[in-house]
Amino acid sequence: MAHVQSLDPTASPLDYYGWELRRQREAHDLRQGQLGDIIFCTGSLIGQIETTKKVPTRDFSERVDAALGTDGVFSRLVGLVLRSQLPNWFQPYADMESRAAYISTYQAQLVYGLLQTEEYARAVLATGMPDDLEGLVAARVERQRILERERPPLAWAILDEAVLYRPIGGREVMRQQLAHLLDFADHRWMRIQVLPFAAGEHASLDGVFNLLRFDDDPDIIYTEDLISGHMTACPETVKEAALRYAHLQAAALSVEDSAALIARVMEERYGDRSRPEKRAVA
Repeated sequence: MAHVQSLDPTASPLDYYGWELRRQREAHDLRQGQLGDIIFCTGSLIGQIETTKKVPTRDFSERVDAALGTDGVFSRLVGLVLRSQLPNWFQPYADMESRAAYISTYQAQLVYGLLQTEEYARAVLATGMPDDLEGLVAARVERQRILERERPPLAWAILDEAVLYRPIGGREVMRQQLAHLLDFADHRWMRIQVLPFAAGEHASLDGVFNLLRFDDDPDIIYTEDLISGHMTACPETVKEAALRYAHLQAAALSVEDSAALIARVMEERYGDRSRPEKRAVA
């Protein structure tokens, strides 16, 4: 079992967070249970975070800052902590994503990570049987904060119609997820299109991809395989991906018709709660 006094605060953002939390708590002469009472959680949770057994959330960090008067220290630090919870191979992409001026993505299986609800993300991430599911979920939610900036990146998402029908997490989770997509219908910075089944064969049958554009850096293309991700700034590859994306946009429903389809699927497929839900197990 890890002991806070033996933690090396330079080992990782999570170690530093636990070390600093204990230091600040003791400086205020508070036991774990007392701090827990102040911020409405258990003393056990405080101890688990201090010993790096649990990953702190942004809400937890904001409440600690308010309780201890730490001037936003933990609210700033938690972003680094959550970023460090992402898989090592994904962290370079997450860094590039956070700096992009324009993001365009085509997704054939799942809702794009930046658009996932917490429960949808939890169901998706659970399929990998991770050691710390909640840490991964918190990290994914943290990624989405780029859409809340005063000037977020311009973003365009094309979702295959199959994404709307695959019941990730069950009926209620899917209903909430599709409702969340509809929240972007009038969003200034985000556009969502659906590529309908009727489009048949299309320009990206061989895989999904993300195209990131920057104000001062070369464009990059990001793809994933079963166990890792790949980025390239090769001009020919970027040009080919941009051409394919233009064809996908042309084949997809308009933004308005896409929203209408999402709303219809949400009501027709996930709106009837009178029947007991049956989940298939792969």
